[in-house]
Amino acid sequence: MKLIHMSDIHLTTPGRAIFGRDPLHNFDRALECVLADHRDAELMVISGDLSDRGEPADYHLLRERLSGFPIPVRLCIGNHDHRETFLGVFPECADADGFVQGVHDASFGRCLLLDTYEAQTAAGSFCEIRQAWLERQLSEHDGPFFLFMHHNPFPTHIAPVDRIGLLDDRAFRSIVARHRGKIRHIFFGHCHMVLSGSVAGVPTTSLRGTNHASYPVFAEVLTVADLPESYGVAFIGDDYVTVHMVEYGYRGEILSEDTSD
Repeated sequence: MKLIHMSDIHLTTPGRAIFGRDPLHNFDRALECVLADHRDAELMVISGDLSDRGEPADYHLLRERLSGFPIPVRLCIGNHDHRETFLGVFPECADADGFVQGVHDASFGRCLLLDTYEAQTAAGSFCEIRQAWLERQLSEHDGPFFLFMHHNPFPTHIAPVDRIGLLDDRAFRSIVARHRGKIRHIFFGHCHMVLSGSVAGVPTTSLRGTNHASYPVFAEVLTVADLPESYGVAFIGDDYVTVHMVEYGYRGEILSEDTSD
């Protein structure tokens, strides 16, 4: 089975550039590429920073773009989003406590969409209410589970990135540890770079955004790099998960190894 993972689309006023790039144009191109090559995907998840400024117009643009999209799409929010504004356009994404959390059952397992947004900060939070929700979801079902979230749930060892990571990361990891036998993979965004690792033994991956890209400089600086825009494709089998980052923004040649010099 096939899953599409997008992150950090940062939609904004049409024609407005961020870091020299047009987020809406790049998101439209990503959707086109997905449909050209992966129309058979069972699900697409966009893991946050849906809007760059949390404005209603951005969410209406997103709703418009996804209204006729033939692949089911689920959404997480990130630090650039605004929960109440988002829910004003996507009210179906709210859980009983008013967070943007939900469950999606796919043929390959149960997907949990987590809310790590915290107002007035770029860092993420996973408070006791959200922790209880996750604990309950993992306890009441046999799985397997796939978790989706915005903020990085482990240290990147890039100090300025970690200061805006998930502040409750130890509490989150302790929940994952208790249920690690049921959780097959965790997908996240936020860092704008390729990352892989594990959380309490559970494999974890992230990728560059459809607009934003960073370079791993291990110093006191948040970086912006002119690297290709990307989305992820995961192939999920009974006993494996394969994750690719598709750099659809690459503008160079792609040659076959059989091509003569």
